[in-house]
Amino acid sequence: MDPIKQSSSQLVFTVRRQKAELIAPAKPTPRETKFLTDIDDQEGLRFQIPVINFYRNDSDYSTGGNHDPVKVIKKAIAETLVFYYPFAGRLREGNGRKLMVDCTGEGVMFVEADADVTLEQFGDELQPPFPCLEELLYDVPGSAGVLNCPLLLIQVTRLKCGGFIFALRLNHTMSDAAGLVQFMTAVGEMARGASVPSTLPVWCRELLNSRNPPRVTCTHHEYDEVPDTKGTIIPLDDMVHKSFFFGPSEVSALRRFIPPHLRKSSTFELLTSVLWRCRTISLKPDPEEEVRVLCIVNARSKFNPPLPNGFYGNAFAFPVAVTTAAKLCKNPLGYALELVKKAKSDVTEEYMKSVADLMVMKGRPHFTVVRTYLVSDVTRAGFGEVDFGWGKAVYGGPAKGGGAIPGVASFYIPFKNKNGENGIVVPVCLPAFAMEIFVRELDGMLKGEDQLGKCTNYAIIKPAL
Repeated sequence: MDPIKQSSSQLVFTVRRQKAELIAPAKPTPRETKFLTDIDDQEGLRFQIPVINFYRNDSDYSTGGNHDPVKVIKKAIAETLVFYYPFAGRLREGNGRKLMVDCTGEGVMFVEADADVTLEQFGDELQPPFPCLEELLYDVPGSAGVLNCPLLLIQVTRLKCGGFIFALRLNHTMSDAAGLVQFMTAVGEMARGASVPSTLPVWCRELLNSRNPPRVTCTHHEYDEVPDTKGTIIPLDDMVHKSFFFGPSEVSALRRFIPPHLRKSSTFELLTSVLWRCRTISLKPDPEEEVRVLCIVNARSKFNPPLPNGFYGNAFAFPVAVTTAAKLCKNPLGYALELVKKAKSDVTEEYMKSVADLMVMKGRPHFTVVRTYLVSDVTRAGFGEVDFGWGKAVYGGPAKGGGAIPGVASFYIPFKNKNGENGIVVPVCLPAFAMEIFVRELDGMLKGEDQLGKCTNYAIIKPAL
């Protein structure tokens, strides 16, 4: 088989890595302790999240005549860390599991690498899951802890064609997608010759701390303690990763299922309702068991005044829609859609303060993962816009679906298919048996079959004997 023509999932290549090193800020930085917010240090954010950007060799980059992306990006990271010096520190944990950054200036972990593969060999449509991801974002032994470890791991891999891959792993307690893109954009600006980032970082983490005394004023079912009575947390063996593209024709096909009074629903709300339902059917939960979907909602604009420009902490909530498996699957799509819209609208400034208070009062719990689907829309985050001097990324965004717990989360990623259509790609991770059903259900909806709306044959979601 011609290696250029093979699908990227079958692509195998060799990556030669140099020894990992620490990149410290280019100038001395303050030695101090900075506390994270009571939103940042919740249990559900204490994990590493991977991001990957692919770049072509089509640059007119000429500053200093340096065409080596490794050298350019290494220097830019050191310069950017002068402004974002907390990233060069290490997390410590204090009383009550409170997290803080010890601004030691030790630096971020960096790996230089070369791969014997061209960008073209990855195929026409770059989307998760990516082949050999563990080679393109190497888990340096001892680097992946939440405490006392580098807060960022960055690997730049040169490709045979002159293009390169920028892969990054972030300790999620430090930043959300918007905050991470802000940092990556600053590195890009410094790589292109700037001396100061266009958006200066703002710490101000006290804005998202609990009140004194703390008081939970809103309902937060996302943090309910749900027993896994039927063993329904997704098994990690025999998992299948697939990505699904939703362009204009797919979205309009799904919109046909929306009742007239909900026609103004956003694409995010529509896709979330459809995927939640298809996924629930595919996993065959007990009909009377509760199922839930968590929607990540950016709360920056919900504050009055809004959070300051340059704030790079976690500023989002996990509002949740809850129902039973039977209700979700027997009712028309409008039922799920109304639940999703209500959950999104719950997020206000008061809601965020209530979450912070709950964290302090309940020991920073993890959001519920039992029979839960979590969706995060990064279509507007701007990963693909990051430019190190070689133009915008061919693909930029999450390196895989799933987050810390495979099968629980999906990202909505901006994507242009080989026909030039702009749309959204959604990586989904499910056990093999469930993926077959999921594909069948989703395909049926895209073809306009209303079997979900009628859901007369409910046997498909009864537990397998």
